[in-house]
Amino acid sequence: MHTPSTTRRGLRRAAAAAVSAAALVAGVFAAAAPATAATGQSGSSAAVHVKRLCATPANVHQMACLALARTDVTQPAALRANAVSPLATPSGYGPSNLKSAYALPANGGAGATVAIVDAQDDPNAESDLAAYRTQYGLSACTTANGCFKKVNQTGGTSYPTADSGWAGEISLDLDMVSAVAPAAHIILVEATSANMSDLGTAVNEAVALGAKYVSNSYGGSEDSTDTSSDSSYFNHPGVAITVSAGDSAYGAEYPAASKYVTSVGGTSLSTASNSRGWTESVWSTSSTEGTGSGCSAYDAKPTWQTDTGCSKRTISDVSAVADPATGVAVYDSYGASGWQVYGGTSASSPIIASVYADAGTPGASDYPAKYPYQHTTALNDVTSGSNGSCSPSYLCTAGVGYDGPTGLGTPNGLTAFTAGTGTGGNTVTVTGPGNQSGTVGTAVSLQISASDSGSSTLTYSASGLPAGLSINSSTGLISGTPTTAGTSSVTVTATDTTGASGSASFSWTIATSGGGGGGCTAAQLLGNPGFETGTASPWTASSGVIDNSSSEAAHSGSWKAWLDGYGSTHTDTLSQSVTVPAGCTTATLTFWLHIDTAETTTSTAYDTLKVQATSGGTTTTLATYSNLNKGTGYTQRSFSLSSYVGQTVTLKFTGVEDSSLQTSFVIDDTAINVS
Repeated sequence: MHTPSTTRRGLRRAAAAAVSAAALVAGVFAAAAPATAATGQSGSSAAVHVKRLCATPANVHQMACLALARTDVTQPAALRANAVSPLATPSGYGPSNLKSAYALPANGGAGATVAIVDAQDDPNAESDLAAYRTQYGLSACTTANGCFKKVNQTGGTSYPTADSGWAGEISLDLDMVSAVAPAAHIILVEATSANMSDLGTAVNEAVALGAKYVSNSYGGSEDSTDTSSDSSYFNHPGVAITVSAGDSAYGAEYPAASKYVTSVGGTSLSTASNSRGWTESVWSTSSTEGTGSGCSAYDAKPTWQTDTGCSKRTISDVSAVADPATGVAVYDSYGASGWQVYGGTSASSPIIASVYADAGTPGASDYPAKYPYQHTTALNDVTSGSNGSCSPSYLCTAGVGYDGPTGLGTPNGLTAFTAGTGTGGNTVTVTGPGNQSGTVGTAVSLQISASDSGSSTLTYSASGLPAGLSINSSTGLISGTPTTAGTSSVTVTATDTTGASGSASFSWTIATSGGGGGGCTAAQLLGNPGFETGTASPWTASSGVIDNSSSEAAHSGSWKAWLDGYGSTHTDTLSQSVTVPAGCTTATLTFWLHIDTAETTTSTAYDTLKVQATSGGTTTTLATYSNLNKGTGYTQRSFSLSSYVGQTVTLKFTGVEDSSLQTSFVIDDTAINVS
């Protein structure tokens, strides 16, 4: 039985608003700058004192967390006495600072699940997470409301031995996800030990649990078995896996060297009087402390990485703040005594994983590490500082364009972390042909149309074509003679010479020879009817509506359409246009609907879902549902669309939510059946 959560992605906003109001009155709600001033482009201040939370690995295949704690920061008195205070602001950068520095959305991560992989147990992980989110006015993320989950490396709840150093790492990771993607769900997967085999098993478990974004804030020395670990633990197409580059200055570490991950370097981040309002340089404190970078000894170079001074994998790909002198605020009550300022590339990895989550679901067959290389102009290029001596110099020294310590740069909005655009900034658009039908034994010909913003040559491919059909890779013409009856979910993709690609999905129904009397072939018209492609197409949907998180189960499969459920003023839409064949006599819309609400009223419809059909400029409302229709499971709804035979009709779901107390409208297994 489903237990309604208070909000889809956290508690109702009223409590947070109360804290925010009090803080604003005090004039201290925005996060403070770090206690020790950064020295800007020259690196960290010599006055900064830090300690490593995890010891350097003693053995091959053993990893260490990459978090550094400031030991010279005194927090405000109100926060030394209490976990949360609206009258005081923790030292260290908070959510508003990071969103400002990296041009990120205010409530990113909706519909996404971010996994954190660490070793050992943090018994206070959930309560510390709650303290951080409450302090900054973020919605609650708890086990009870389905936003937070903690498991061991095999998905169970028998947790490993607690460790104070890794607990601090866990707090840092969870807080950075909360800061950058506050609307995302979070899974903490705790490995039994810091051995690569256990941590790798935890990565696999995170992916198995549905996370499309997995952060790994640990590293160790490279060795000849790394390529085996690559294939065993990190080869997960369609998942953005981020790894910290290291905290020991110039030198390659694993798993940042894996060709399947996004390796994340570290910067010093300071406010500035320029148009951005911020400036960054390579994080380097000393010859043994600073962001990692370098040329892998074992891992092959991924195809999208084109620097010529390293024949194998180059570290890093991108970067974010990591210097403890310009560190982030973290709440840690197990490894420390409450509010801390932490740094290290352990901060930059979860930041980048969360930016990926803000940007949207990766392509199912993509390695998202390539996305920044397809959008090189959509990043903040870091051009000053170094983390050691090396040859060629770009492996350890920042400059215009790509360099080892900071990669291609730091986030400047979401574009560089989004699928679909090539190295020249090209965009490929494929025109959906609409749902298709045919008959066994009757030849078909369908021309796929696509455009490229850079006038590049396109190559076409298709998955899910009915048996007997194929696509011409050069022209995009689908042709052949169907041999088997049934309905197929087809996705066509066009890719240009820069690596940019676009896709469109539709269904193709093949009837048996002689079927469909009266000029009508019995068929189901909606494309992607159960949303199992993991993307909206050919639906048009609001951001975050197509969802596979575990807090609201699908009617079948893993994916569904989840409208509203935020507990704040919000509107979500979902629509698709189909043509009802003229030879048919009946057309019936069906869908399964689950309504989950925190509203307790039995008389007032605060939140509503409208189901509408539009054709020829006329819109008909088929049904209106509200919080009053809540239920514990799915109910199938059915409506006649027979009046639209011979017409193109647009089916649209519109969910409207008021200012408090969530209502979730969850839709799955849709169909328009004609005969």
